[in-house]
Amino acid sequence: MRIIVQKFGGTSVANEDVRKLVVGKVEKVRSQGYSPVVVVSAMGRKGENYATDTLIGLARTANKNIAARELDHMMYCGEMISAVIMAGTLQAAGMDAVMLTGGQAGIITDNHFGRARILKIEPSRIISLIKAGRIPVVCGFQGMTTEGEFTTLGRGGSDTTAAALGATLSAEMIEIYTDVDGIMTADPRMVKSAQILDCISYGEVCQLAHQGAKVIHPRAVEIAMQKNIPLIVKSTFSDEPGTLITNIGQDENGGTIVSDRIATGVTSLSNIAQIRVNIDAGAAHGSSFQVFKLMAESCISVDLINVHPGQIMFTVAGDAAERAVNRLREGGYQVAVTYDCAKVSVVGGGMREVPGVMASFVEALATNKISILQTVDSHTSISALVKREDVQAAVLALHEKFGLAG
Repeated sequence: MRIIVQKFGGTSVANEDVRKLVVGKVEKVRSQGYSPVVVVSAMGRKGENYATDTLIGLARTANKNIAARELDHMMYCGEMISAVIMAGTLQAAGMDAVMLTGGQAGIITDNHFGRARILKIEPSRIISLIKAGRIPVVCGFQGMTTEGEFTTLGRGGSDTTAAALGATLSAEMIEIYTDVDGIMTADPRMVKSAQILDCISYGEVCQLAHQGAKVIHPRAVEIAMQKNIPLIVKSTFSDEPGTLITNIGQDENGGTIVSDRIATGVTSLSNIAQIRVNIDAGAAHGSSFQVFKLMAESCISVDLINVHPGQIMFTVAGDAAERAVNRLREGGYQVAVTYDCAKVSVVGGGMREVPGVMASFVEALATNKISILQTVDSHTSISALVKREDVQAAVLALHEKFGLAG
């Protein structure tokens, strides 16, 4: 069996006209000799009748603190509606499509409602359907515990569903359909000269996603990478080839990819707060550990960590800042906080061991009079904390400095 998994996001299944385009994408891979497995998200976006956020809002009209288990049952409905409609659309076009919930597709998860992790996939039912020439239409974002409880996989969970199914079924390709023509060098709303990338490595796209780019969920990339299955991010609304995500140096036809680019893209995250904790420079080595233990116990995620004698600096999401500060002060620490920050990042697998990359990064911001509050770097990324009002200027400056405008 030659299998391709095709995942269609909410805008790709939102109305009848768009769903006809989906039919064309499914028909195309069938004509090429592949067996498609279709994964769908809930229809539309926030405010539309069956979008996930709309369903969450409806549930919370009854109880704003509704339990996670019951909320998962509500969120489950969005993908079920979408899958039924998409299966019906394919049937009307003459294809033998079968709608499956996440549980029916064999996706077994733990019981962390709202953010479940896939434990395993039992693919026998899907394999039987494919062998019979039928097209499974699977609800993304969903799973089921061994006890039969409905679960959801968290934001971006439909990407994760597609990747997990692709890995389990040894698919030749995973196609992620959205409303853009591919992964871009920057957010085009910030940078008009942003370019679509023809190819990007698994590691680079994971970094972009973790640093704020809303391209594909990093969990999905990590799953596909384990089995070395290529992913393609492309548009439902055009025939553009999209962006290939694969091991660097090899394309989907086994050809060689040659690229000497240092940077692949620039991205940003807003609504960040910087926290500075004063500690006794002569205190026991466990002092910094205690600071981060307090954050962990409070379920507060930290980023951009710098530890110095006498001071620890890190960032948290803006909506967690007050809780973090209060918890640290309760622990006896002196704390200062800077609100309204943003993180800008340059990502690129080619920057490893290349001298002068940090100099170029700092020069780009300094030339544009953008103050750097904090930095952190790795082999494949450099990030700086800036004031929120400087974020667009920072992204533009870095995009130009690293030659990403084409």
